[in-house]
Amino acid sequence: MALPRIARPASTLRRFLESEAAGGLALMASAALALGVANSPWAEDYHSLQHDSVGGLSLLHWVNDCLMAVFFLLVGLEIKRELLAGHLREWEDRLLPGAAALGGMIAPALVYLAINSSSPHTLRGWAIPSATDIAFALGVLALLGKRAPASLKVFLTALAILDDLGAILIIGVFYAGELSAKPIAAAGVTLFLLLGLNLFSVKRLAPYLALGAALWFFVEHTGVHATLAGVLLAAAIPLRQPGPDPGETTPLHRLENALEKWVAFAILPLFGFFNAGVTIADASVTFAGAPVMIGVAAGLFFGKQLGVFATIALMIAARLASRPSRASWRQIYGVCALCGVGFTMSLFIGDIAFGGDDLLMTQVKLGVLAGSFLSILLGVFLLRAGGNKQGGGAGNSSAVAPGNVKQ
Repeated sequence: MALPRIARPASTLRRFLESEAAGGLALMASAALALGVANSPWAEDYHSLQHDSVGGLSLLHWVNDCLMAVFFLLVGLEIKRELLAGHLREWEDRLLPGAAALGGMIAPALVYLAINSSSPHTLRGWAIPSATDIAFALGVLALLGKRAPASLKVFLTALAILDDLGAILIIGVFYAGELSAKPIAAAGVTLFLLLGLNLFSVKRLAPYLALGAALWFFVEHTGVHATLAGVLLAAAIPLRQPGPDPGETTPLHRLENALEKWVAFAILPLFGFFNAGVTIADASVTFAGAPVMIGVAAGLFFGKQLGVFATIALMIAARLASRPSRASWRQIYGVCALCGVGFTMSLFIGDIAFGGDDLLMTQVKLGVLAGSFLSILLGVFLLRAGGNKQGGGAGNSSAVAPGNVKQ
């Protein structure tokens, strides 16, 4: 008689890789490593590595334009899934996180513009503090465990996804270079072919990815940032149920599942390592009244939390939305503070705005690191003090129901 198989507990590594906090921790580790190396005897090697050429492009270009297109593809897939079949499929579910995301983008931009009003050449960086880093913020929230109600985790996810959508629109509209007609036409034809695959319910991912690579090449030469090709490709990936078997996964879910760990544990850490390193000794001049650094840090720390919280409070006071369930106002403010963690998107927009100016990019990095770090400290303090381990704090029924973020 065969002995019954005994289920083995998951390894520590597997449990870590599957945890919500893992991606955020990997990103934090890569940023810390970059700072350590940039302030070590290997600093010169670190900075020269960024500009080493491979295939005619620098390593920094490969990371920021090529690999980050895959990140934007994943972001686009998540946005599409949530809007069409997830927690944001109904307008009433989009209202509170959408309004909060908008308030959380406008207020930091205004703070930055106010601080840089006497420095016209730095006004271009107004959007840098407007973005929330979803991996960092959710990673910090996951580390708090049950001290944060499930409704707040869902709310923060929805807000960060809509915030990413806003950042994508800002990059496409306000940070486009001089447009080139022929690559735009070629990109349009490629996108038309991708939509045709969707229309005829093509289930295999290979044709989409092949055309997606061509789309990236054409968009790279249009004057629009090449990473937006990832978002356009995501829009064409089918989400409809592909066959009669209800258990069969859609092409969108298959691609999203395939990309998640690569993005969380390879692409974003590489981006963090190549972009977060700043040599403090060489940047001492930026500490004395540097408008970009102060504008970014103040925008992330003050602008984000105040913009998000004020919008939430107004929406609830006007009875346009309900407070997330089982969440106290202190816990809600703690999540608003975590929205000031702007690492990935803020550095990315900073590179687009000031990529050719090393001094301004140093200010951007210092501002992003300072604003994000302070936002984490305040958010963790408020959430730890905001209620008991079950999420404490009475609240109204939420328009966003608690639940697992993934579909």
